Amino acid sequence: METAEFIWMDGALVPWDEAKVHVLAHTLHYGLGAFEGIRCYRCADGRSAVFRLPEHIERLVQSLHILGVKAPFDEGQIADACLETIRANKLEECYIRPLVFLGAGEMGLAATSNPVHVVVSVWPWGSYLGEDGLANGIRVVTSSFQRFHINTLMTKAKASGHYVNSILASREARNAGYDESLMLDVDGYAAEGCGENLFIARRGVVKTTPIATVLGGVTRDTAIELLKADGIDVVEERFTRDEVYIADEAFLTGTAAEITPIRSLDDRVVGNDGSPGPITKKLQSEYFDVTKGKRPDHSEWLTYV
Repeated sequence: METAEFIWMDGALVPWDEAKVHVLAHTLHYGLGAFEGIRCYRCADGRSAVFRLPEHIERLVQSLHILGVKAPFDEGQIADACLETIRANKLEECYIRPLVFLGAGEMGLAATSNPVHVVVSVWPWGSYLGEDGLANGIRVVTSSFQRFHINTLMTKAKASGHYVNSILASREARNAGYDESLMLDVDGYAAEGCGENLFIARRGVVKTTPIATVLGGVTRDTAIELLKADGIDVVEERFTRDEVYIADEAFLTGTAAEITPIRSLDDRVVGNDGSPGPITKKLQSEYFDVTKGKRPDHSEWLTYV
């Protein structure tokens, strides 16, 4: 990864290489923590803006509430820390990673007295699934790992430890020569990618997995709003992986992945030739117009640095 100069850590900016934690930090061992992924874009007018910063920080705090962890900083302070860190690193565009974790102290699963730390890191990061994938679509394979049940782990928390499941699925796909995995839910319905929400389009109607079983993506919400504004019917309901096979279009959404078309699933070409379809391309164009400040009708989604 391309590093930056400073990381915000518990209220102060420290040099990148000096942002360290103890090897007995509780979250390092057990995974109880929460994080966010946010992007800052360089806008058409030359300014830099963070996309939907309040919504991301709200989800971070809600994740902590679900996990029973209280951060020593409130939403406004964490949001300000994101902006401060971008300014300190003099970055026009970057990925932003707020992370809340438990430090060293009491050990054991039921530990409750450990200090809670908050860090914000920023760094330049291009397309998560590659520039070619963003433009031409990616190859996806159905994973042998399932999206966890709603009573196994809390699906509305963007918790650090939850991502072990996604890491296993992602590595499985990459080792088999694919770009990403499709994870099914415990009933066998299509759920999501390893770190993205899933959409399909067929005969002019767009479907996405119900929010009840997946993480509520900020980009997912953005896509739904933009699609509906274009007069496209968006249905939130379960669908099977073979519905993806016969879809006219399919795409993934996420802060890192942005709007990434799916070229094929399980070696079945999606659409006529696997190229991004008209709904996907239009949504992708509108998404980047919004994030780069070209759409005044959604200026409320931008927090200028």
